[in-house]
Amino acid sequence: MADRYQQLINTPIGRIAARQIGLPAPVPLERHRPGRPVIDGPVLLGAAAGSRLAGAVARVLAAVGAQVHTPIGEEVRRAAADADLQAGIFNPEVAAQEETFKALVFDASGIGDSAALREAWAFFHPTIRRVRRSGRVIVLGTPPEECNEPAEAIAQRALEGLVRSIGKEVRRGATAQLVYAAPGAEGAIESTLRFLLSPRSAYVSGQVVRIGRAQRIPELDWERPLQGATALVTGAARGIGAAIAEVLARDGAHVVGVDVPAQADDLAAVTRRLGGGALTLDITDEDAPAAIASHLLEQRGGVDVVVHNAGITRDKTLGRMDERLWQQVIEINLIAPQRIDRELFAREVVRENGRIVCVSSISGIAGNAGQTNYATSKAGVIGIVQAWAGRLGTPGVTINAVAPGFIETRMTAAMPIATREAGRRMNSLAQGGLPVDVAETIAWFASPASGGVDGNIVRVCGQSLIGA
Repeated sequence: MADRYQQLINTPIGRIAARQIGLPAPVPLERHRPGRPVIDGPVLLGAAAGSRLAGAVARVLAAVGAQVHTPIGEEVRRAAADADLQAGIFNPEVAAQEETFKALVFDASGIGDSAALREAWAFFHPTIRRVRRSGRVIVLGTPPEECNEPAEAIAQRALEGLVRSIGKEVRRGATAQLVYAAPGAEGAIESTLRFLLSPRSAYVSGQVVRIGRAQRIPELDWERPLQGATALVTGAARGIGAAIAEVLARDGAHVVGVDVPAQADDLAAVTRRLGGGALTLDITDEDAPAAIASHLLEQRGGVDVVVHNAGITRDKTLGRMDERLWQQVIEINLIAPQRIDRELFAREVVRENGRIVCVSSISGIAGNAGQTNYATSKAGVIGIVQAWAGRLGTPGVTINAVAPGFIETRMTAAMPIATREAGRRMNSLAQGGLPVDVAETIAWFASPASGGVDGNIVRVCGQSLIGA
């Protein structure tokens, strides 16, 4: 459904009215288009004294062809130079005071105590108002749990407040993220930086991503990182599920879509268009996990990416909700993914370096009146990720989740107008997201280069004002 308010507010008269009355003024977001660069515009790279990630960041910026400026000191200058940046891309001169930037990237891993947080202020104070439309702000640090000293852990944890506040200040379609990279994970940051710098992360803001050590980071065609992979997507017939299937196929995967028999025609249309396969069944049936495992083994020899997207809502306040409505949502949204995973791993269907991605919801984080069954199930999905990260048995397999906020779908289009408008505006980007925003985030998790990204819950909500 079209966002008529956003269309109106971006007309010349609408912009004037927004300024005069103080109305939210959502900026049309830049989204990925094939053939476009990862980041289109200059990047300002900074670092606190003693930081360890600047060289790794510089290598990524060189790989994506970014134009880089830096005001940082000699120590980090050398680290960036050691990255073999291409001539003309790395500019060791401080940018002109009037220069604006498509991205600000600050390595805060060297901040060892609370007093040293001043270095973050010193970098952002003169530059934060120079972030361009649909720009990016990325801060990198060390996971507090990996710090050697309490004072360092405290300072690193403080970065979360810094980044989330920046996300609420930059506006104009810009976003802010915090990336905690563990010591030894410097070589595993590329897929995450590419995603967060690019238009693929258009509706992701105010998030904290943890990157651990990865067993192996393969050489990739970054335009088709899933070339040769098989991806299973449940609930693939329409909406977010269809968008997930399309993006994974775009990235090179053979997609096997799963949906209920009632959606067989829609599912067939999606998978036929993508050159994939279709499997119609009810994932809550007793024999469904075995049927999925057998299909993947017989038709594809295994699976590389499993996306648990299928889900339903059956809304009632708890006092009015009968047992059938409660159980139906729990069985589809929470129990079925666990049964499917159990079968896939028991029969060794998931290949080495596989990816499990679950679809949760901000309702599972913040709760929602009239959706106790749904919120319970989606909180449980987060529990699946937290319980199994690092414990799935098959070497190199990761498990993560996305938690969508207000996404423009047929379901949200049917909401009462007041509820719908509140959902759209109550986030830092002042608009709803699109199904492709969820799909792009899942594709980042699914990448073979995301081996260090494990156990993360990333909200795709425009930094919703609801919840943590």
